Amino acid sequence: MSHWCWETDGAGGSAPRTIDRDGTRAPSQGFVWCHLDGRDAAERGWLESESGLAPGVISALTAAETRPRAETIGKGALVNLRGLGALTDEDADPLVSIRLWAERGRVVSVGFRHLAASDTVREQMQAGKIHDPGDLIAALAMTITETLDPVVAAMGDSIDTCEADLDPNRVFALRRLIARTRSDAIQYRRFVMPQRQALERLASLDADWLEEDDRLHLRDAADRFARMAEELEAVRERSALLHEQLTDLRAEQIDTRTLILSIVALVFLPLTFLTGLLGMNVKGIPYAEEPWAFWGVVGVCVALSVAITAYFLRKHWFRG
Repeated sequence: MSHWCWETDGAGGSAPRTIDRDGTRAPSQGFVWCHLDGRDAAERGWLESESGLAPGVISALTAAETRPRAETIGKGALVNLRGLGALTDEDADPLVSIRLWAERGRVVSVGFRHLAASDTVREQMQAGKIHDPGDLIAALAMTITETLDPVVAAMGDSIDTCEADLDPNRVFALRRLIARTRSDAIQYRRFVMPQRQALERLASLDADWLEEDDRLHLRDAADRFARMAEELEAVRERSALLHEQLTDLRAEQIDTRTLILSIVALVFLPLTFLTGLLGMNVKGIPYAEEPWAFWGVVGVCVALSVAITAYFLRKHWFRG
């Protein structure tokens, strides 16, 4: 992920700009957005030695682990947001962090992984649709919600499908899908909730570069994050309930099969005793020399089987 630096002239025009010592233009001339790759040593060196930012701000911008936040420092604000990454990586967190320092005339942002929403906002700035730091952060927040909302909705749809397809014969496949969806919901909710709070805090900051329409957009993004947080919580709870239902279905299936095996065993138990008794190789077995003895034993076994089966049917054992 390479860096970029872009400036607006305050009259709808925009142009690329090299990173210099201050990166700041007068308010009447628009503002500059400098985005840096936190993994690049040269860009970190510029940030530490030439950006003119306070050491505490630089430390926050280059922190390895961050959570969504919005905090006023002097005349500027430190903002951390999270959104979907542009590149999929199964071993990494799906939500990518972007750290921003915003003040009148300048925004400096740092990312360690590529945020998908940053490309869209950059295009808007190049098209002259963003005129100040408030516009940029509001556009970034709204774009993040627009990219994240379909993913959260897909989780809910996945749980809807599982609820409609509850089948004891597909327990293991459904369990894997439900467990994966629940894990994703927990992982996303971990950052969605504090991001809502961060946007609400940012919308209420006493900053001269935040206009009323920017605050309205930030509150709108916060409301959408609140709705996503509620949806993720519902997905988590419904996943737990579905897991319990699948466990109950599996237990009922096992109980039914065990009952059938028990009934079969009980039917054949007296027959096994009878044939074992008559099959002993000793003298004195009654009717051993009679020609009808074999069929007589078969008839007795059939009668016992019918009698035992009729008893179980009468007691409704086959219905569980």
